[in-house]
Amino acid sequence: MSIYLDNAATTRVCPEAAAAALKAMTEEYANPSSTHKMGRNAKKLLDDARAKVAKALGCASDEVYFTSCGSEGDNWAIIQGARYAGRKGKHIISSAAEHSAVKKSLEVLEKEGFEITLLYPEKDGSISKESVLAALRPDTCFISLMLVNNEVGAITDIAGIAKAVKAKNPNILIHSDAVQAFLKIPFNASKLGVDLLAVSGHKVHAPKGIGALYIKKGLNLPAYITGAGQEGGKRAGTEAMPQILAFGEACESAHLGFAEYHQRLKDLRAHASQRLETEIEDVVIIGGGAPQLLSVALPGYRSEVIMNFLESREIYVSKGSACKKGRRSQVLESMKLPPEVIDGAIRVSFCRYTTLEEVDALCDALRDAHQSLRSSVRR
Repeated sequence: MSIYLDNAATTRVCPEAAAAALKAMTEEYANPSSTHKMGRNAKKLLDDARAKVAKALGCASDEVYFTSCGSEGDNWAIIQGARYAGRKGKHIISSAAEHSAVKKSLEVLEKEGFEITLLYPEKDGSISKESVLAALRPDTCFISLMLVNNEVGAITDIAGIAKAVKAKNPNILIHSDAVQAFLKIPFNASKLGVDLLAVSGHKVHAPKGIGALYIKKGLNLPAYITGAGQEGGKRAGTEAMPQILAFGEACESAHLGFAEYHQRLKDLRAHASQRLETEIEDVVIIGGGAPQLLSVALPGYRSEVIMNFLESREIYVSKGSACKKGRRSQVLESMKLPPEVIDGAIRVSFCRYTTLEEVDALCDALRDAHQSLRSSVRR
């Protein structure tokens, strides 16, 4: 039986979301921009889904704009947000531990004349408020920092940073990539103090191809895709109704059971950490904070070898972010970890369907992998 523990890369679609997508494709398939009865029904379903996502985010429905994914949300927020704010300065603050969608967006802006300051994370992988405040300049116009790090699960105090930054300069726009935080840790978008926040559907048991960008009310963020008037005129193109309705159902389902789900994830992570640190000599637990992510290293052994051993037992984890495609983790490098820890690190990620039995199977397999690999090295 397969044990899937790569949920930070993507999750299986929940039954509620799958049913909603199927209905949208086979029954309620009209274009929500059409003015006939079927179109009006589709528009109501679109509005209902937006309200469900907004409720899970903790914001108003008209602050939610559907995108194709978290990367699109990050691109839109950073590139258009910085251009919008750039009338008052050309300095941007971000970190060396951000997702590629953020880093590549910053590269676009750098070519346009923006100056980028990349902060280095603390030992746990988070970005400190003090380092952000120290990096502020009179020409700082934009800040982009991840709420939960996608490789080590470190939680950055975005609310504290936003409050401190806005007290010094309320005109600075603040964006957060919350893809790994959404419906994993408790937060309220409207109370974080950010202006822009991106999330993704396929990380929360909705299908791939859907996400959302929170745009604080009053911020006239320029459109990223131009054409017709969908998404308040800010993102043209006929809405992807199957994905949108599925996203709404996935958000509602997770939001209703969030307290129980969150505690169970915390218990699973604590159980795994305790077993691994007790049973495996020299094991390193990296970072931490978010309950669904566990970054663990067996120094001296290559992560690819460890993953192959686990795969032989049909246990599936990852080396790090799925976007890295085999390259050494820049997140772990930015944390200044020893090379042997970086090269022996794997990312384990849980979800609402992960069981204690699956976590124990992982711990058993990692213990056996350590013993087997150590024996082979000694021979």
